[in-house]
This record gives sequence, C-alpha cells and structure tokens, in this order.
Amino acid sequence: MERTTLRRRALAAGTATVAVGALALAGLTGVASADPAGGTAAPVSADGLSPGLLAAMERDLGLDADDARSRIANEYRAAAVAAGLEKSLGADFAGARVSGEKATLTVSTTDASQAARITGAGAKAEVVAHSLDRLEGVKEALDRAAQRKASKDVPVWYVDVEANRVVVNAASTAAGTAFLKAAGADSSLVTVARSAEKPRTFADLRGGDAYYMNGSGRCSIGFSVKRGTQNGFATAGHCGRVGTTTNGFNQQAQGTFQGSTFPGRDYAWVATNANWTPRPTVNGYGRGDVTVAGSTASVVGASVCRSGSTTGWHCGTIQQLNTSVTYPEGTISGVTRTSVCAEPGDSGGSYISGNQAQGVTSGGSGNCSSGGTTYFQPLNPLLQAYGLTLVTSGTPTDPPTTPPTDPPTDPPGGTWAAGTAYAAGATVTYGGATYRCLQAHTAQPGWTPAAVPALWQRI
Repeated sequence: MERTTLRRRALAAGTATVAVGALALAGLTGVASADPAGGTAAPVSADGLSPGLLAAMERDLGLDADDARSRIANEYRAAAVAAGLEKSLGADFAGARVSGEKATLTVSTTDASQAARITGAGAKAEVVAHSLDRLEGVKEALDRAAQRKASKDVPVWYVDVEANRVVVNAASTAAGTAFLKAAGADSSLVTVARSAEKPRTFADLRGGDAYYMNGSGRCSIGFSVKRGTQNGFATAGHCGRVGTTTNGFNQQAQGTFQGSTFPGRDYAWVATNANWTPRPTVNGYGRGDVTVAGSTASVVGASVCRSGSTTGWHCGTIQQLNTSVTYPEGTISGVTRTSVCAEPGDSGGSYISGNQAQGVTSGGSGNCSSGGTTYFQPLNPLLQAYGLTLVTSGTPTDPPTTPPTDPPTDPPGGTWAAGTAYAAGATVTYGGATYRCLQAHTAQPGWTPAAVPALWQRI
C-alpha cells in the first residue's frame, strides 16, 4: 500500500483548548474545556451533532445515531478525565485510551499506589512498567536519527500506550534493527513490526471543489482561524510554502500562505482577503455542516471523522498519538495515526470528534475503496506555532463594520495611501519597502501593506 499526505478546505476554527481537571465519568451532560493560559471555551455536548457526521459514523463505525451521540459524549468526558489525571500523576502517567462501544477510559500508571486516584476519577487503572515520558524519550531518539538520515524502509514509529512500548514499522526486521542501532535507542522498549506501508502526501493536481495553490495544485481547508483582525484558515504545510497564493473552490482569489512547516511538522496557515468570511463550520457535503465548538484533543481509541474535498466524510478511530512518519519528502513527527481513509485532494482537511476540532489531514496509505491508514497534524500545536485563534461557535464572525484600527507596523512614508483603489499586481512603497498588491481593493486606514499580508506581498 502507498502512504500519502492529504489536502482540503477548512471552514471552522477557534481558540486552542485543553480540558483540565479530573471529572467523574458518571452523570455528566457536558465537559467544560479550558485554555492552559487561562481562557475558557464553551461546554461541549453531543447534542445537535451534524446529520452528515452521524451518517458517516454509522457507515464507517457501525453506530446508529443514538449510539454515536452516546459514544461522543463519553469520549468528551474521557478526554477531560485523562487530561486531569495526566497532570496529577506527573512522571507516573503512562498514557490513556478508550475502548469499546461505550468508550471506557483506561489510564495507565507506573505507580500501583496511584490506582485509587485513577478509579476515583471514574477511569479504569492499569499498572505498567514504563512511563509515557520514558517511552517518548526513546521515540525522540528515533526522531533525531531520522532527521540525520531517513529511510524509506522504516516509514512509521510511535508510542503504543496499550502495549506500553514503542513500535517501529519497517519493511524488514533488519531495516528496523538497523534504525534502532543508528538511533542508539533502548531496544528492550521497542517492538519492530513488519509493514508494507509506503506513506505519501495526498496532493492532487486534477482540480476539484477545494482551494488551489498558485492556480494549480488542490488542497482542502482545515479550520477557520484568526490572527488578531486577520482572517484565514489552517491547513497542511505540504500544501504550500510562504508566499504561495490560493484561489477558493470557486476559483476566486482567496489568500496567501503566511506560515508553513514541512517536513518536520505538517502545518500551515493562509491569510484570506476581505471577500472570505471565517465560519465555525466544517463542510458536511450535503448532509449538514458541522459546527466547531472548540479543540479539546481526544485520547487513543476515540472516534474521529474527516472532511475532505475528494472523499467527503469518513470516520474511524484514533490509533496512536505523537506518531512519526516518513514520506518521500522527509520525516514528520507529532502526528496522530488513525483508521480513517483518505485520498489525494483531502490533504489539509478537517479532523473532528463530535464538535471538537482535532487537526488537519497530513497523509497516509490506501484509499476509501479498500481502506487505509491516515495521519493528521494536531490542531492545537498549529495554533500555538503561529499565534492563531480557532473560530468557534462562540466567536463573532461577521465582518467588521469599520476598518481595522491596528497601528501600522512600519513607519509611514512611500506611495501607499488610504482611499486609493488598487488593482492586483499594482506596486507601492511603504516604510522603505516595496509591495505588490495580491487582491484588488480600496485601501482603508490601518490596512497598510505591512499590516495586511492577505492584500500585499513584500518584494
């Protein structure tokens, strides 16, 4: 099977949120999420889920609508409990996962005396030999070795919290063993598993209903975001480099890549022009859009669904967190491994659990006819990397009635002037630099070339 990265169009976003505090599993109808920096998000709920998402969960996971709602509610609660226990257990924490149709939470620890704390929080306790910190230390050694010299014969490695080991997928036992030796990793903590995976990025040059890079390649939007007053969307880094221009699904001018990382990680964000309004929704492909309420990360075993411009809605489960994968272009780390399928053109698209944004599609193996394995770049690290805010159901999204009032970031001077109508391709000087107009517009006070990268590109 071949491994690929994917691309898509993001229609929802909001603040990065992580659930904290231990909450009992019984009797909860919603779980409050909180930003580590002190901000809060609205409580999450399994009520009012998109019909399209529920239909995809029935098709891919065999769950009827009631079972799907129940499972998502349990997974919300499990994520909150797991986050609280990870904080309280500290170095003794060894991972968390959910299993079964009711999403029963199991939390592992290296200290048997902590079992009562775990069960008191409403989870099943499991005592294991190795902490998550120790296993992730081994994985980090493998990541460093891949940065020095990646091997196409060793495509994937990750921490398997259920097995309490690091797993290396390799074309042969010899290739996996050589990789461990080159990394100087503790082989007693590693299982080498033979695998025929050949991951690749899911770029598609055939066109379709999504967004287009420099008028050619196609990707999918992940989630709507903001950076201050600037609107935009999150997507995959392999979709474009800084300065790459984009057109929307309707082939109308849309925006420009402002930040992009790939390989190493696989995330990017695009600043859009004033014609595109960010909405806290994900395309439901004719079955009702999904509203995004936050970005609380799910645990291993949780259900997750993906929306992409090639294949629409598909669902599966989270298999491993913090996975490393090698594509032909290089190795990326920190992605989440799932059982969801995807195909070329889905790259960059939305991964969501219920109404909680999870990440953007990176790549994988297989397709949506025979099935496959797919990886997504978690959203919260993406938001943090670029200082972005996810647009959620609690975020005002109507366009401002007055121009931005942010002060210019460059000293005044030059040929740029508020009130002037600029055509795409026009050049101006401002603050001692020259800029090219990316989108036709009439300049307003505060929309200086250095302050509005969606409209101007420095040359």
